[in-house]
Amino acid sequence: MKLPSKFRLPRSKREKQSRSAPTIGAAAGTIRVSSEQMAPRMFLISFDHDEVYEREFSAARYPDMLAELRQRPDLKHWIDVRGYGDQQLMEHLRDDFSLPPLQLEDVISDHQRPKIESSEDGRLFVVNRMLEVDERTGFCIDNDQLSIFTGPNYVLSFQSDYDDCLEPLRARLRSERSAVRKRPVLYVAYALLDTVLDFYFPVLDRFAEHIDQLEDRVFADPSKLLLGDILASRKELVKVRRLLTSERDMLNELLRYESHLLPDELRPFIRDLYDHATQLIELAENAREALSNVAELYQSEVNTRMNQVMKVLTIISSIFIPLSFIVGVYGMNFQPTDKSGHELPLNMPELYQPHGYPTLLFVMATLVATQLFIFWRRGWFR
Repeated sequence: MKLPSKFRLPRSKREKQSRSAPTIGAAAGTIRVSSEQMAPRMFLISFDHDEVYEREFSAARYPDMLAELRQRPDLKHWIDVRGYGDQQLMEHLRDDFSLPPLQLEDVISDHQRPKIESSEDGRLFVVNRMLEVDERTGFCIDNDQLSIFTGPNYVLSFQSDYDDCLEPLRARLRSERSAVRKRPVLYVAYALLDTVLDFYFPVLDRFAEHIDQLEDRVFADPSKLLLGDILASRKELVKVRRLLTSERDMLNELLRYESHLLPDELRPFIRDLYDHATQLIELAENAREALSNVAELYQSEVNTRMNQVMKVLTIISSIFIPLSFIVGVYGMNFQPTDKSGHELPLNMPELYQPHGYPTLLFVMATLVATQLFIFWRRGWFR
């Protein structure tokens, strides 16, 4: 299955982004925004049973977005912040939404594994990873962090890039028949997790197709370049397997939360997500076994081709060994008579035989033909 092009970033665009590394020696919870991060864009979707509003705000218009949120407390809101390139905005979001500094630091660092944390006031902080496949420089799986904060009437999400896999959820919110608009705002957080996890399926499907292509290449051209692609694919698969394991552990921890953190009406949905994560891990395991089989097939094919080469060399050597012996014997040039014409016993009388040269060539050709016939009867040419 080919992934939609809108879910894949050009390599040149992704290379301009750098994951923020924690400053060595800085206090815990310190916010450090890299100058290479993308400028923030904020997308607000406000909705209830009957209506839905969508608006986009720049960092400079953050006060307008905050005022709109406070003016409509009766609506449920999804604030989607894309890009971390404004430290002042990050600090405003931390103060206005009471975001724990340590959790906001995890958001900006952008290299966290999937996890979930809860606060005493019943709010949740979730980290998830969104996958995408880049095939422009070889089969490579990249992942972007999606961080989610829940509040009384809002869900606040952060991601470092403008493109994502969440458009199906936005389409559901725009629909008048959407169940998301009729449920508690925490359901939006579940829907985000569900959308991200569902996107793992086409990624693994594409991975399976890639493994089939590697298998075809094994029979066509088992080169060292192919071996490098197999090893690189194994590395990418280990990355996906590790993310899925963390995802399943996170969902398992969420299921253990008490009802004031996870309402009972949402537990069946989270259990369904847990089942999906387990299924994805099984798919990843199947892909790992298939990739291991391809690696073994590559080694077997290389050995087979080497055996073919060795067989050809053996046949050639077997043919020329008796010929070399004959030529070596007659190359000694022991004369049948001495300089005075006296006969020398046990020397080579064939040196002066008429037609000795073509006769010897005929004997050598007959010997080669006999060897080839014996090799053919034994199946060496198959």
